[in-house]
Amino acid sequence: MLKRKVGDDDVVPVEPRRSNRQKRNNKETTTSLQSSKKGNQKKATNGPVLNDIISSTTSTKSSQLNGAKSTSNSSSTRQYWLMKAEPESRMEKGHDIKFSIDDLAAKTEPEPWDGMLSLPHVFQVNINTNVFQRNTSIFRCVTLQFNDIVTTLTYILARNNLRAMKKGDLAFFYHSSCKIPAIVGIMEIVEEHSPDLSAHDPKAAYYDPKSSPDDPKWSVVHVKFRQKLKTPITLKEIKAWFEERGNALNNMQMLKLARLSVSKVSSEEWRFLVGEMKKNGDEIEE
Repeated sequence: MLKRKVGDDDVVPVEPRRSNRQKRNNKETTTSLQSSKKGNQKKATNGPVLNDIISSTTSTKSSQLNGAKSTSNSSSTRQYWLMKAEPESRMEKGHDIKFSIDDLAAKTEPEPWDGMLSLPHVFQVNINTNVFQRNTSIFRCVTLQFNDIVTTLTYILARNNLRAMKKGDLAFFYHSSCKIPAIVGIMEIVEEHSPDLSAHDPKAAYYDPKSSPDDPKWSVVHVKFRQKLKTPITLKEIKAWFEERGNALNNMQMLKLARLSVSKVSSEEWRFLVGEMKKNGDEIEE
């Protein structure tokens, strides 16, 4: 069954910030150079969005290496995730990619979680012609390229998150691209990542001509239904907690990185959300 591909628009993409630094005069420049010689020069940064992606990707790779020899997770080493799917019908190359928590609950065997395809090509933007004709501002052109890069890195991060999952991990099932986006249930990872064979099928919704059986580009994990929430935790609620100073969700990956369909959830974030679910009458068994 096809799942939500990366491309969720529930979270508004974060735009790159304009520089508000003033041009320095010669005196300031001289002072800066002197400070640099003393070893006080500041390191350059990549910007908040790219830093988040780079940091998250590094963390995921570390998780993959540390867990390479593990075949299953105990509760003390368990990882947590949030995975998005579309509960309403949408056609992709003749295939309906709808998949809801009820669809998962109806399955009698482990379900492959796929749809991690359609990776965009970052550098297909023709800066010399069309972009400049449509956008007179150079900044808007740079913004377009920046967003393309962020989107591509987000795809890669989602794929890496999928590959970092271990047997026994738990995940929130999240309904996206619908009237009320929300966490609606819990599922368990029962089989770790394996090649996504649908990527090699030209008739498949997410066919990738660059992926082959000898060199697979994409992966799937297998999941099973654990629980459906009586009261979903809505995106509106999650955003409110995210914006609340000192809240456990202040660094939640799903909200910091736009369009991320498979995101990591920290133990602290999981406990907080499970606590809110209990307040709503949903007892979560782990």
